[in-house]
Amino acid sequence: MTFYVENEAKKSFPFDVRKTAEDVAAAVLASEKCPYEVQINVLLTDNEGIHRYNREFRGIDRETDVLSFPNLDFEREADFGAVQHKEADYFDPDTGELILGDIIISVDKVEEQAESYGHSMRREFAFLVAHSMLHLCGYDHMEAGEAEVMEKKQEAVLTALGITRD
Repeated sequence: MTFYVENEAKKSFPFDVRKTAEDVAAAVLASEKCPYEVQINVLLTDNEGIHRYNREFRGIDRETDVLSFPNLDFEREADFGAVQHKEADYFDPDTGELILGDIIISVDKVEEQAESYGHSMRREFAFLVAHSMLHLCGYDHMEAGEAEVMEKKQEAVLTALGITRD
């Protein structure tokens, strides 16, 4: 797995951001039985930055905690077989890795929500990565049933990694 992390907010955390993100991403990919080595881009920004990205790319004029930009067009959640005959669209020609997509996280929201929910910043950050990784794997939560599936999967990954609510 190739993991690119850029911290444009220049915020430091009391935990290893890269390791936490990689561990969570790897656990999600394993749980979804992804058969490929992947590339994932993670951008850490502030509330102003994520507001700008949300407005520019989604037409939503407000800040949010995390944005996910999947590179794959899934017919069914986590159906990685759909990419087999589209190497030019989905795979890095230099590395052969599946380009899964991009994650943008507001570091301000990580702090705010950790405090609001009464758990650690690491737990909040890991939750947002797990949530976004499921989006990159084709999941959504627009309907109640979809949200329930995502919530169970997120919690299972975080529990397996020992990243629980403190």
